[in-house]
Amino acid sequence: MTATKNLKILIVDDEENIRKFLTMQLNEHGYKAAAVENAEKALKYLAANLVHLVILDYNLPGMSGLEMLRTLRQSGDKTAVIMITAYGELKTAVEAMKLGASDYVTKPFDFDEIALVIEKTIRLLRLETRLELFEQQKDHAGLGEMIGNSRVMNEIYRKIKKVARNSAVTVLITGESGTGKELAARAIHELSDRNRQPFVPINCSAIQETLLESELFGYEKGSFTGAAARKRGLFEVADGGTIFLDEIGDMPLNLQAKILRILQDKFVRRIGGHIAIPVDVRIIAASNKDLEQQMRQGSFREDLYYRLNVIPMHLPPLRERQGDVLLLTNHFL
Repeated sequence: MTATKNLKILIVDDEENIRKFLTMQLNEHGYKAAAVENAEKALKYLAANLVHLVILDYNLPGMSGLEMLRTLRQSGDKTAVIMITAYGELKTAVEAMKLGASDYVTKPFDFDEIALVIEKTIRLLRLETRLELFEQQKDHAGLGEMIGNSRVMNEIYRKIKKVARNSAVTVLITGESGTGKELAARAIHELSDRNRQPFVPINCSAIQETLLESELFGYEKGSFTGAAARKRGLFEVADGGTIFLDEIGDMPLNLQAKILRILQDKFVRRIGGHIAIPVDVRIIAASNKDLEQQMRQGSFREDLYYRLNVIPMHLPPLRERQGDVLLLTNHFL
């Protein structure tokens, strides 16, 4: 028997000998097994713990195994279930399969028999996960590496597709670090009519203030020590496309004023230059900080905030994306 490391299995059986036997055998074969003696305790355990597979006896005191399975499915719980039935209870097994049990075994059984059923169920789980990921990728074509099929993420996908249609408006993406703000910005760009032109990202918190200005706006030869040749800024590089200003909450106030001027006048001036260079750029900004609080503290310009926040988009952390953990785990594996 080839076990999947850390796969968690819950045994629900009122016979102590069966609980001890299965728990010992499964743990010896590399699984993480736990056991309870009735359906009521099993439901509480499932509500508080991650479980991949339940081995469930039909004949339990109080709530039967079949009633427990029905309760699980009605609540939306899709945990895989292998039903244990008495010899000859084919009707019970068929009923369990109709309610969503993955498979069944009949008593008496030996460990090799139930091990084969567990392995078959695990293979089915993997196939279902891959199919779900494939269906998600098909439905979310154009969304790049964004992964998730939860209700909240589907709302984000719909908003991205809607926002992408109007390639002139600015977008402000908020969310904690690691929620995929740049992925969302790239998806907006790729789904827009600007997608044949550059997508230019810059992290405003990762570059020193003096260097950030020259990176964004460029400079003329001789405008400062070390400026040996003319250099185009990122706004010029992004002309016709999209510039992504990540962590804009860390941008100094004097540069915020220049970003506001670009939004209003649609041109840039290089450092040391006098010529206004027209640029057609969509600005998508992002921040993991509370910009409204920064406005009240005076560290972020109110007028710039409202010019950027034409289309607000908030990306939720993974803890609010129920159901996406398995898809993301499968993707990274």
